[in-house]
Amino acid sequence: MRRTLRDSIVGFSLLGGILVFTFFYSWIRGVKLSSKNWHLFAEFNNASGLSKKSPVTYRGILVGSVEDILFTNESIQAKIVLNNPNIILAKPSFAKVVTNSFLGGDVQVALEANQKTLPQNIAKATSEDCNSKLITCKGDTIPGKQLSSLSNITNRINQLLKESNQANLLENLVNSMEQFDRTQANLDELIYMSKEATVNLKPLINDIQKAANHLNSILSTIDDEETLNDVKLTLNAARSISTKVDNMSDDFEKLMNDKKLTKSIRDLTIGLAKFLNEVYP
Repeated sequence: MRRTLRDSIVGFSLLGGILVFTFFYSWIRGVKLSSKNWHLFAEFNNASGLSKKSPVTYRGILVGSVEDILFTNESIQAKIVLNNPNIILAKPSFAKVVTNSFLGGDVQVALEANQKTLPQNIAKATSEDCNSKLITCKGDTIPGKQLSSLSNITNRINQLLKESNQANLLENLVNSMEQFDRTQANLDELIYMSKEATVNLKPLINDIQKAANHLNSILSTIDDEETLNDVKLTLNAARSISTKVDNMSDDFEKLMNDKKLTKSIRDLTIGLAKFLNEVYP
């Protein structure tokens, strides 16, 4: 009887220890046995290092863990369980796989969301009235960003080098240099031709300069006060002569309109003609 009681006590102690250990382990990993837990999914192209029970943080605070990892042909989905129903992730939100250091360490998921101001009294993510246009609701899928580890960066560099070799980057670079050399040669020729054109234009520029100096000399002469007075006198004399010529034209026209005078001039002309004929037969 005592042995049976002792065995029972030992068995219950072991069972209690296992339960306590499981509780504390779950608590440390961010899982709480509560109906307030809710979940969402994070979709990754590559979730290297991520595993079940990986901790999940939001703004540096532990808020849950990865419950399961689902594999599809297109992506990897991590089911994230959050233990706080008051967490509100404003859209756009995403999950980022991070480590404690750049060279490696414990892998965890960091939730990040838009920091825009949301309406007051907005429905929670666990509510049936959750607005999926503004926040991430229970069961929604958010995009994920893969781990930026040293190995990933190395693989990416190798991939870029392969793509460069496939695209004949070096050959294209050599062709570009040759094209640059040809362009430089054409540019040198153009500069040489410009210099020759400048030399040929120099005599024309000299002639233009001489003509400009001559014009300046004429203008400076005209600007002289004595020359201006002479020009004025000349213009006045020309105006006076023009007036007199006009008056003489009027007088001449009047004389021609006088019939008696015209007849006398004609008779005189005829008489002189006869007289000259008699004198010089």
